[in-house]
Amino acid sequence: MKIYLVRHGQCESNVIGRYNFVNEDINEVGIKQAEDLREKIKDIDYDIVISSPLIRALHTAEIINANNKKIITDERLVERKHGSLEGKSVDVTDRDDYWNYYTNTKYGTEERIPDLCNRIKEFLDELKTKDYKSVLVVAHSGVSKAFYVYFNGIPNDGRLLNLGLKNTEIKDYEL
Repeated sequence: MKIYLVRHGQCESNVIGRYNFVNEDINEVGIKQAEDLREKIKDIDYDIVISSPLIRALHTAEIINANNKKIITDERLVERKHGSLEGKSVDVTDRDDYWNYYTNTKYGTEERIPDLCNRIKEFLDELKTKDYKSVLVVAHSGVSKAFYVYFNGIPNDGRLLNLGLKNTEIKDYEL
């Protein structure tokens, strides 16, 4: 099965560097990014779109769904849950450490990276049981890092910070 993973379009929290789990929509730049991506992927033959239920991902999925396929949501595709860091500047953490699989540092009540990776593993393992040939998945940067871990393993140094997708970037995987 071919999986096309897309990160949602830009939202204001991306611009100002704020931890965001809440239901924030994409901004005008994000809409334009999604429209541009729709043109680039219009010839990809996918069976279904599976999106995070967070509005920035779902809105992106609706825009890029050039083939007008069914869109379903899956809670396991939500962004890493930032807990008590929600709404705070990303500068309140050491970003390399915050996105290190092996860190023991707790900045608040955030979801641990192994837990994030386990929920994505559960999602992908279940997806293997489906009869799709090709799936378009729309999610978040943290989810894209967990996809990286699933398909490539944990980097030796545990650093995941620079392994996530940029807004409306697409990466394909073979499941």
